[in-house]
Amino acid sequence: MECDNPSRKEWTMHTIVVGGGLVGLTTAAALQHIGHTVTVLEQAPEIRAVGAGIGLWDNALRELDELGIGTRVRALGQGIETWFFDPAGHPLRAPGRDASDHSFLLVPRPELNALLADHVGRDRITVGAKVTGYTEDAGGVVVRLAEGDPLRADLLVGADGVHSRIRAGLLPGSEAQVHQGHYAWRAIVPAAGRPEGTVLTVGPGRTRGGYARVAADRTMWMVNQFDAGPLTGGKRDRALQRAHRLADAGWHEDLLRMIADTPEDAILENRIMRVPALPHWTSDRVALIGDAAHGLSPHIAAGGTLGIEDVGVLRAALSASPDPAAALPAYERARIPRFDRIREFSESVENTADAAEFAETYAAFSHWMLTTAPQ
Repeated sequence: MECDNPSRKEWTMHTIVVGGGLVGLTTAAALQHIGHTVTVLEQAPEIRAVGAGIGLWDNALRELDELGIGTRVRALGQGIETWFFDPAGHPLRAPGRDASDHSFLLVPRPELNALLADHVGRDRITVGAKVTGYTEDAGGVVVRLAEGDPLRADLLVGADGVHSRIRAGLLPGSEAQVHQGHYAWRAIVPAAGRPEGTVLTVGPGRTRGGYARVAADRTMWMVNQFDAGPLTGGKRDRALQRAHRLADAGWHEDLLRMIADTPEDAILENRIMRVPALPHWTSDRVALIGDAAHGLSPHIAAGGTLGIEDVGVLRAALSASPDPAAALPAYERARIPRFDRIREFSESVENTADAAEFAETYAAFSHWMLTTAPQ
């Protein structure tokens, strides 16, 4: 940590962010915003997005506004007014809830990651950088790479997802756990000739699925299955099998056509992994953020938003105190209790019995998330 002018207490802190996804790049942008010199390490050979679209609620968009990129992010996406449907196609919303409890921005991940990478500066991002571990001492952190010399920094932020190597170093034995029997399938298809609405059907047998316009020319479909049982056939066949379970005959033909029209290699199939509740997220010089700290089942559709919330809290803590040993405990104290409650909501949403209960429980979660979000 270097002091350019001690009398003004202006510090230049070098921070390494491990992970070049949505939360890692947003973290880099936020810490640059408060004067850090940031290096992003991404193990993939290029900055790319894993996934199709990402939902951003108002609590995430406020942080992007703070960073000066909210308008550009909004221009990438489509506003979503969520409706839930039962297997017969009847639309449902929880009575008494505001429109804001059902409204978010759906953004294509590739364009969003490209925008963030450009904002951070491509020269600040090292791709093909596989982190193997780190060593922390009183003066900073040394990050070890599979290839190349170690890198030293004042602060290390692990934004490297559910299989985080930074978490493995901070909390040995905290490996991500399989969410037994839970799979998700999704893809983006051309929007031409597709319906413009947003549909999420809550079907029998713990099957959920639907579609939404993710950009003017693209539509995203998804199918989510708990207790999936044995998987047979290719990815498209597996997604179609679950989609057929969603609805009564004649309802959801649009979804079935989207899946049937999607090339096999364009379909993402993921076995869902979850990060166990952690006793702490930080040390004096190291912090976990996003899925590395709290990877959840994606059925609450707010993982990216909550990761960006993390970023705002971390930025505020480091703005209030440039000493990581003082700032990181404040960040941790603010986030761990919030995620204890979020896990309770996630379990409640997952275990709803039918579409009406899902609509009620999901709106209770989104209302709580928005009204209790850090400002």
